[in-house]
Amino acid sequence: MTPTIAAVCAGAGHRFSKPPLLSIRLLEGLGVEGDAHCGVTVKHRSRVRVDPTQPNLRQVHLLHAELLDELNAKGFSVAPGAMGENVLTRGLDLLALPVGARLHLGATALVEITGLRNPCAQIESFQPGLLAAVVGRDAQGRIIRKAGIMGIVLAGGDIGPGDAIGLTLPPEPHRALDRV
Repeated sequence: MTPTIAAVCAGAGHRFSKPPLLSIRLLEGLGVEGDAHCGVTVKHRSRVRVDPTQPNLRQVHLLHAELLDELNAKGFSVAPGAMGENVLTRGLDLLALPVGARLHLGATALVEITGLRNPCAQIESFQPGLLAAVVGRDAQGRIIRKAGIMGIVLAGGDIGPGDAIGLTLPPEPHRALDRV
């Protein structure tokens, strides 16, 4: 199965969920046009309070549709955009990608993966029990974050549902994703 974009979402306000759209425009070095997290420097409110000059490594939030399938099978009601993602993918194990992996989205867009999304307490306000469903521990007791990955835009372009996703891995040794 060729990895594809299942949905695209953006929202100008700092809200937990984002509405699904027919297409979004990725802007080189900035993120998603019209999205609250678009910019050269960090836009996440808690990170702005710490240091508003730090680079924005969270320009694009990508989430795998398979997580929505899993959550809905457990009784949650989670639709595209509900978890604040910009790009919902299908057929690609996002969480297994290394730092520096590059995703070719649609005809021209290129996103470089910077790390894992660290789900915040807002997720619990959205639906009780959801935080525990997207954060767990492996057999060694290490935290597993399943709420998607973050990236920066290296090349812009318009993308939408049904667009293909290509993958270029960085040179080895690969560095595992960590929260960003």
